[in-house]
Amino acid sequence: MLLVRSAASNPPNVEKMPNVVFFMSDDQDLHMNSMKFMPTVKKELSHEGITFQRHYCTMALCCPSRASLFSGKCVHNTNVTDVALPYGAYPKFVTEGINDNYLPLWLQDGGVNTYYVGKFMNGHNIHNYQKQPVKGWTSSNFLLEPGTYDYTNTTWTHDNQQYEQFPGINAIDITSKHALEMLETAVNAENPFFLVIAPAVPHVGINASVSGDTFFPIPQDKWANAFPDEVVPRNPNYNPVHQNAGASWILNMPRLNQSEIDSFDELYRRRLRCVAGLDDLVGDLLSALEKHKIMDNTHFIYSTDNGYHIGQHRLGPGKKSGFEDDINIPMVWRGPGIPSGKVIDDVSTHTDLAPTFLSLFKLPLKSTLDGQIIPAVTGTNGRSVEHINIEHWGFSNPYEVLPWNDISISDSNNNTYKGLRIVGKRNSFYYSVWCTNEHELYDMVSDEYQATNILLRTHDITSLSQKKISGWPLNMLVHRLDALLMVLKSCIGSQCIHPWLELHPQGNVKTLEDAMHSKYDAFYLSQPKVSFSACVKGYLIEYEGPQSVISYAE
Repeated sequence: MLLVRSAASNPPNVEKMPNVVFFMSDDQDLHMNSMKFMPTVKKELSHEGITFQRHYCTMALCCPSRASLFSGKCVHNTNVTDVALPYGAYPKFVTEGINDNYLPLWLQDGGVNTYYVGKFMNGHNIHNYQKQPVKGWTSSNFLLEPGTYDYTNTTWTHDNQQYEQFPGINAIDITSKHALEMLETAVNAENPFFLVIAPAVPHVGINASVSGDTFFPIPQDKWANAFPDEVVPRNPNYNPVHQNAGASWILNMPRLNQSEIDSFDELYRRRLRCVAGLDDLVGDLLSALEKHKIMDNTHFIYSTDNGYHIGQHRLGPGKKSGFEDDINIPMVWRGPGIPSGKVIDDVSTHTDLAPTFLSLFKLPLKSTLDGQIIPAVTGTNGRSVEHINIEHWGFSNPYEVLPWNDISISDSNNNTYKGLRIVGKRNSFYYSVWCTNEHELYDMVSDEYQATNILLRTHDITSLSQKKISGWPLNMLVHRLDALLMVLKSCIGSQCIHPWLELHPQGNVKTLEDAMHSKYDAFYLSQPKVSFSACVKGYLIEYEGPQSVISYAE
């Protein structure tokens, strides 16, 4: 069964439209230096385009991050908050109506052909792919569970036809084959195109036939023995002697023993070897674009769905945290009009990609978007924001790979939190409130690796000290951060882009530094505080405390 939605006939400005290739790996880190093992990406994308040092996913988990990216909405507005039912996965993506109203459909309405190769999202499987078809793609070749993550036995469906398994063929090899074939299809259609390449790599392997057992990623033969001496970077947050970071279950994590350290270093090397294979695929795609003489009119973006940690803060392999390792992710962008060799600290998120892609194709933005156009890409005069809304619901995986994933950590089911990342000109903070009503605060100018939670084991922020943090009294700083988080934790549309306007409708406060003026002290002290009444597994707003802030009146 072939499901095709045709691009609009006689679309406007087709001759001026570019092409877009969006390459999205799966669970790739930035802070363990994986990008240093991608020489093609460095030479052909970084040197020829922009490297975004402050690009973020707003929830460090595959399915919610992808739903947010393709809808342009914060995760709390997609309500796809997990990788499994009832709160997440592909069926939830469908029932929430996103399958009927998201980026590829909007692009098709504007005359753009859309193509997809690889993992769409968790829960897209051999049982539901034809009953609930993915909409919006001119042609597709989707990975399907249970073979999505099986590096030696993947399962695919081309244009929603009968699925096919590929036993004995490495996942990166077969993904590369499908990706290059789809690029040929897109080019031969002689129409502007949006092509997503989404390998399920370097995600941990999950056996398609043996009870979903996990295993280390398996690289292609050519990379099987590469990087023998590499180990997880021993940064200050790696397996600390004293656990002074985090909240809830993270404070219960034991130190990694030597056996775990050795095994996780091998996992790290396996990931690097697989990333090297992705780098080869990037090179092959770029060569194909050059062969067809369309590279100069094609945007090529390399990113991932979320970050990854191994050993930081004593955590085993995994994601789902609000630490920088999981939320600050790679993004490199090359394309027409993009300056070469530029490295920027402008803040952007995956929620900004949908409006940015629409803008590149000269299509109108949707009023439902929670993100904004990325100014560095489009050359517009927009101002980069300094805030990132971070959120998570449900449980955690202290160790997401066998045999360690059977280890029980007290309270690890309580991994629901709301977070705020601020990257200002002269300040940098991460602030969060957990469902246990514990708080986190890191001054990331002086504590880049988030080794010390300034609010460790703090439940009540109404009686904090006035010790100075980045030159500001701690109590006054925290009340500002909490008020901004109150806006962002359930924001909609422009509230998510301009949250300070909810607090200061006069428009004279646009940054945290503006808000720190002492004349606002009493105003912020009077604000309701972010809190939870219970730890629940999904976005159930009745358990998430007050929802509104008080607006400042002159």
